Amino acid sequence: MYIQTLQVFCDLAESGSFSRAAVANGVSQSAVSQQIRALEKELGVCLVDRSRSGLSLSAQGQVFLRAAREILAIYDQLPARLADVDQGATGNLRIAAVYSIGLYELPGRVKHFRETYPGVNVQVEYCRASQVYASVLDGSVDVGLVAFPSRRTGLHVEVFDEDELVLICPPRHPLVSKLDVSLKDLNGQRFVAFGPDIPTRKAVDRYLRDQGVRLVPHLEFDNVEIVKRAVEVDGCVSLVPRKTVLGEVERGSLVVREILGPPLVRPLGILFRHNRPRPPAWKAFLEAFRKRHTSEKELVVLPDSSALPAGS
Repeated sequence: MYIQTLQVFCDLAESGSFSRAAVANGVSQSAVSQQIRALEKELGVCLVDRSRSGLSLSAQGQVFLRAAREILAIYDQLPARLADVDQGATGNLRIAAVYSIGLYELPGRVKHFRETYPGVNVQVEYCRASQVYASVLDGSVDVGLVAFPSRRTGLHVEVFDEDELVLICPPRHPLVSKLDVSLKDLNGQRFVAFGPDIPTRKAVDRYLRDQGVRLVPHLEFDNVEIVKRAVEVDGCVSLVPRKTVLGEVERGSLVVREILGPPLVRPLGILFRHNRPRPPAWKAFLEAFRKRHTSEKELVVLPDSSALPAGS
């Protein structure tokens, strides 16, 4: 089966005439007929119904026509894609990320990528985890970034990094004076939590429950920025990813305290849709993402049996 044969078949289907298909492809009418019969023999189906009133496509022929058009469209794009190899990636790259990753993990990576591939227009959308998964699945974005990634049908998921959750409190909070803070010290503290449906919240709840600590949230928010502001203003405590409070610690508006006991580590994942045509910009970003930021640790691909908490 050759590209020329696919083009002949499409021209035949669209014109409804062996002679017109022959003229369009610069071959004889008998050559068109021979190519179609050879195609039917190779596939083992009847593609064209021939009658005195004219020709029409069989049900199999209709399916084959759609597939042939897709193949020809991809073939027509090959010169541009090959040119991209020499000229560098171009086009648009759409990324959806949860706030904590989009605001703290992504900027440096995007900056480096833009310097390397100035022809790519990177668009970043900040949203909740559920929307990240939905946007990747429906093709609204090319790449999704979430925390506590989970396997979803139709998605490829890789864990690219991890971040530890730490205790934060305002400078004058009583826990600041303790050199060693245990999880039991959190009992009775006014705690600012993430929203109940946020995977980081689910992981924190499970972690505290496993350690025998019960906390009733004083406040709940979906955004890590609001969580931090609430801790500063309301004199509360919270558990947040370490990288999200580096600026506040440097300015002295928040204090980080290590907690005795097993660490709570938050895996970060990159996800994209299976079996979808991808622009050169997508491939360039993924390669740069892997190469620049995983020099000391390999990306971990979630197995099908993964049972990590859903979302980010």
